[in-house]
Amino acid sequence: MRKTLSLTLAATAVAAATISGASAVATPDTVTAAPDTLQWGPCPQKAESQNADAPRLECATLDVPLDYRNPDGRQIEIAVSRLASKDPSKRRGVLLTNPGGPGGSGLDYPATLASAGLPKDVLDSYDVIGFDPRGVGRSTPVTCDLTPQQQARGNFPPYAHTAADVAEEAPYARTVAEQCATSRTAWMLPYTTTANTARDMDRIRTALGEPKASYLGSSYGSYLGAVYTTLFPERSDRIVLDSNMGPGGYDLANFRLLSRGMEDRFPDFAAYAAARPEYGLGATPKQVTAKFFELAKRLDAEPVGGIDGTLFRGVTFERLYVEGYMPQLAQEWQALDKGKPLPTPPPVPENFLASHFYVTCGDSRWPGKVRDYQRNAAIDRLKYPMLGGTTGNIKPCAYWPANRIEPPVQIGDRGPSNVLMVQNERDPGTPLAGAIKLRLAFGDRATMVTADQGGHGVYPFGRNTCANNTVTAFLANGQRPAEDLACAAEPNTAAGADS
Repeated sequence: MRKTLSLTLAATAVAAATISGASAVATPDTVTAAPDTLQWGPCPQKAESQNADAPRLECATLDVPLDYRNPDGRQIEIAVSRLASKDPSKRRGVLLTNPGGPGGSGLDYPATLASAGLPKDVLDSYDVIGFDPRGVGRSTPVTCDLTPQQQARGNFPPYAHTAADVAEEAPYARTVAEQCATSRTAWMLPYTTTANTARDMDRIRTALGEPKASYLGSSYGSYLGAVYTTLFPERSDRIVLDSNMGPGGYDLANFRLLSRGMEDRFPDFAAYAAARPEYGLGATPKQVTAKFFELAKRLDAEPVGGIDGTLFRGVTFERLYVEGYMPQLAQEWQALDKGKPLPTPPPVPENFLASHFYVTCGDSRWPGKVRDYQRNAAIDRLKYPMLGGTTGNIKPCAYWPANRIEPPVQIGDRGPSNVLMVQNERDPGTPLAGAIKLRLAFGDRATMVTADQGGHGVYPFGRNTCANNTVTAFLANGQRPAEDLACAAEPNTAAGADS
């Protein structure tokens, strides 16, 4: 996921080949074929952030195997970027990065991090490396041949109020899955997975001539980093996982957990709006919460300027990602309450949606029966009524082809103790409940820093000094807390604070 996740964006797996006894067959993670040497040059214009650090970015491409079980077979291209350290005397290695997704470009992320305040100690210590994951952007891209109408639907299904709503969504989900499976890039479908992206990362590390790689990844990037350090524990240096998914990544359990994330985070907005009577949304948090359900019900029955109940829930969820969006969200509620339309969100880019489906549906198996989703929607509506009808509804993953080349990577405690997890307590997109499960899976490999604040993303975008300083100390100096650390709320991160 990126810094915002919008609802408007809307069989048994076949195991990979393994070494058995004296067999000479290599697993994907023992391949030693040398990749191409990176040749750095100017970045494509669209990959450059509009900030002072963008001109410093250099870009290159790297050929990697489509299928790591056949390293000399068909190759695809990975686009890579570098923000080089300005101080060779302090440089200690490379810091691979990922901003989230799946489906998001990471080519300009080093410049984005620098402009967002990535500390000088970190910038001096590393060449900061970005890349577009396989299937995305400037790397060899995938498609599902989605229509503009399908792009407008995004990657989240409508809010299901009844079992009939789930059944009504099923043909659409099947159609999208079939389009992906018959598109002109369907040959990439079984291989566009988090595990293979992690293998691509290790090819980047090798091409850079580095014995180890450090890593900073946020949201879905936390799962990508967890998979990388699980597959390549001895090649992992300092691993920072920010805004953490559970150990299953973007699977069905994580998708359903988003409804809990909204319930965790919403009280911050309710307190903000209640403290500002000029919005007229309620004088108490309880009244603001009641206004949410009132508006959702009203817009379900009679949309305003194209904004229906599902889109209203999605806009609210999206704005809860960032503290600074609360005034905008309050104004949007105010307008809708008065029957005034909002600007229609733009369609989601086709490649973003396609690569999102390729990875989320390819990484793990989802239930294939409509009744499973009808049951999920009923449960989630009851437990988490703000968003549960959406998170329980059916998605294209229910109809995904069964030709997976390997089972999901199992995150565990084997490897060096070199992982630092950092997490907001009230994160809507990657709720604390999922982060705790990942922390338990890592065991002694990890320590976790929790910040008493809301929103999605901690480092370096967040404003909790304790959490930020802890991450900087680890990346720059290798200093990691001996045990899990809880960072208290700070005045400028309190619920309802103006930004």
